[in-house]
Amino acid sequence: MRDIKELGVLLLGFVPWLLFLLLSGHSMTSLENAIIVSLLASLIFGFGDLKRGYILTWGTLLFFCFCAVFVNILSVLWVATYMDLLSNTALAGIMWLTILVGKPFALQYARRDVPKEQWNDPKFIQGCRFITLVWACLMSVAVGLSVLRRSSMVNLPGWVYFDASLCIILTGLTVTTLFKRRKRLQREKEAKN
Repeated sequence: MRDIKELGVLLLGFVPWLLFLLLSGHSMTSLENAIIVSLLASLIFGFGDLKRGYILTWGTLLFFCFCAVFVNILSVLWVATYMDLLSNTALAGIMWLTILVGKPFALQYARRDVPKEQWNDPKFIQGCRFITLVWACLMSVAVGLSVLRRSSMVNLPGWVYFDASLCIILTGLTVTTLFKRRKRLQREKEAKN
């Protein structure tokens, strides 16, 4: 039950991105609608995290504000055309940025479930850095797939890239869940000894 709760907290941070992936479709209208829904989801699901200054949540909100201005209001076609590349690059960039500034996004979320006494524990911080690094690498693979999609080297149907994006997200969620479970079991075992 605890794993499901922790997974739910993690998923809340990605709701706008998941909605965007699922709703953006193949038309300008579906893209515009997906941007608005994702922007609203950033505000609704991320309100508390915005107040807490979570970098991932602020980056998400800023990205969808950018999209709303350049796609929905100004109708800049190249932004719409390269949206998958832009969105994957933005998400990967946010994740890499959190590592570079020494505040891995996973650390901000993990602190919700850990007593304040453990917040500065080097092992805890290292674990959060590892999880953030996994996500940043996975999103960098998504950027690579977006670049590959535009190249003349490979010509795969669109559903392949969509399915690959879902697999990347599922891989991140699986690694995160298994890593957290393993660390929790280690702590419980150490506490018994």
